[in-house]
Amino acid sequence: MNANDPSSPEAGNGAGPATAANEPSSSPPSSAPSPSDLEARHAELSDAYLRAKAEAENTRRRAEEEMTKARKFAVESFAESLLPVRDSLEAAIAIPAATPEQLLEGVHATLRQLTTALERNRVVEVNPPAGAKFDPHQHQAISVVPAAQDPNTVVAVLQKGYTIADRVLRPALVTVSASG
Repeated sequence: MNANDPSSPEAGNGAGPATAANEPSSSPPSSAPSPSDLEARHAELSDAYLRAKAEAENTRRRAEEEMTKARKFAVESFAESLLPVRDSLEAAIAIPAATPEQLLEGVHATLRQLTTALERNRVVEVNPPAGAKFDPHQHQAISVVPAAQDPNTVVAVLQKGYTIADRVLRPALVTVSASG
């Protein structure tokens, strides 16, 4: 067999002439950056880094300020919606000789104002009907009583609960039917 024959088993085993890819390059690499070029590039990257860091800090600070303003004005809006309720209560107190019927009418009107103010601010009442399934996320069981209804269901509501923007503000206080 001939080592120069490509079909020979010795072909490509390094016994033949070396290829250019296997030889180390004897020519110097293309021109390396000079120290002044490296210093300039370093200064440019340092400047870009400091600018990006400052921009990130400014963005964080602006977001923090916006959150503070949002909280402040949310409370302001809520308080503003309650002012008519306070005005109605003060007006009721200012009438010295009001009849019970007038007071009751005023209380109902004030309750409607309060309900409207709460709804406007996404405060929703939780008042499960009797027989509704007990939900520990929205209800708090005060007692378990024997009842002629399905087990683990609401028998009575002792105090309504409230949610605000789908988050429980106060759970409804309920009695629950005992299991079988």
